[in-house]
Amino acid sequence: MTDNSPLIALAGISKTYGAVTALRDVDFTCDAGTIHAILGENGAGKSTLMKLLAGVIAPTSGTIRLDGVPVSFFGTRDAANHGIVCMFQELSLMPSLTVGDNIVLARPRTMFGFVRRAAYRDAAACLAMIGAERIRLDSLISELTLAERQLVEIAKALYQKPRLLILDEATSALGADAVERVFSVIRRLRDQGTCVLFISHRFHEVHALADRISVFRNGAHVKTFPAGTVDHQGIVSLMIGQSMEQLFPQRRPAVPADVAPLLSVRHMSWAGELDDVTFDVRPGEIYGLGGLEGQGQQRVLEAIFGILNGVSGAVEIAGNPFNRRSPFRAKAADVGIAFIPEDRKTEGMIPGLSIEDNMRLAGIGRDGILSSDNVAREAHYEALLHRLELVYGQMSDPVSSLSGGNQQKVLLAKWLALKPRCLLLLDPTRGIDVKTKAQIYQLLSDLADAGVAIVLQSTDYEELVHLCARVAVFYHGRIARELSGDTLTPENLISAAMGLGSEHADQGEAA
Repeated sequence: MTDNSPLIALAGISKTYGAVTALRDVDFTCDAGTIHAILGENGAGKSTLMKLLAGVIAPTSGTIRLDGVPVSFFGTRDAANHGIVCMFQELSLMPSLTVGDNIVLARPRTMFGFVRRAAYRDAAACLAMIGAERIRLDSLISELTLAERQLVEIAKALYQKPRLLILDEATSALGADAVERVFSVIRRLRDQGTCVLFISHRFHEVHALADRISVFRNGAHVKTFPAGTVDHQGIVSLMIGQSMEQLFPQRRPAVPADVAPLLSVRHMSWAGELDDVTFDVRPGEIYGLGGLEGQGQQRVLEAIFGILNGVSGAVEIAGNPFNRRSPFRAKAADVGIAFIPEDRKTEGMIPGLSIEDNMRLAGIGRDGILSSDNVAREAHYEALLHRLELVYGQMSDPVSSLSGGNQQKVLLAKWLALKPRCLLLLDPTRGIDVKTKAQIYQLLSDLADAGVAIVLQSTDYEELVHLCARVAVFYHGRIARELSGDTLTPENLISAAMGLGSEHADQGEAA
């Protein structure tokens, strides 16, 4: 190895699956002590590249060099032994094991067959490093929220002391405060000589963190450049051949204030996490919920849909009380609420079932909504999936065979099949590519044009600013401020989310 050798160098790397080429003749390098962002839409080759480096798969052709020496990895443990650790987008934690066991078993340190106590102390230190010391080592993974599981996954990667750390959408479920703590650790690792490959579809994260950026498209390496030398619009064009203006649909005019609300929430409180929340959403309006992670905004949608017990306050649909709330009642034709959860893998679908069977799940118990005739029903599903431009083989294929973005489309389509009049969404574009995001944004705009009332909770402030007419920013379980018009800016969103807003809306204004 020479002093100027890159940590990792790929030369002529290709990966094929039968007739499908996932990577095509890729040359790529990354250096120690660098945060290197990898950008591209779904199918661009990012995940294949990460799997090659992590030892999950082997290249069809080409050479991988580590410190200038050709290497081949025989599995993830072998790659980890060489100092390469990957945190994949789909979490790999074992739900039936504790937090501590999940972390230390990534690289067990044993004596006489037992894991050393020092290993668990190191696991706790890794959690503390990212500000997650509140997560107990003896807690079961199954008891944690999605954001907490993502923090455990990051701690597990840090525990292995990598030379090359690959983070695939590592912050997609985290709020801004947790993201900044993780970023601080990533920068510290960079300064200590670690190379970090960072995949994210959140441009503001890439601009805040990356030293270098590489763009992939259709399995090929398009360009690598220093961060800050290509603007936002130029990066989007490299990724998908579309300008930035095409990412978000044209801003819709505000729904007049005198239009009767379709969804009304009044004085909603729950278990110390929600405190006297009141707001209205009019038909044809996209209403946003923002704030730092864990401030209650996610719980609002769960309470409306009837997932939570013991909620006080009132919910009305088109002026009619929605009492005895439950998911079964919410999706009934006379209510018409659809709910898109934030974790599609565990809450939104059954990965082992086919696309068609997953599409049928939401409609169970809805008499008269879907035809009992199999041919007509499948045609109905296929029309919805065609509208969403789903990329798939057959309806009988398992939904797990689809990319994350296409799985999200199936999740949306199964609820749209019920023709809801109120749509509740928890971070619906988490961890999906730019092109698919643009398709979902246009879909939401079209649904609003058709009169659907939409409530969008998002951790991406760009979505809130560009899609929503009004945004309620939560702080400590309350609406700290409602933003609209000229006040709906990223700066005001962040300020209100931190409890620093100068114009606090009372609950009457928020309505």
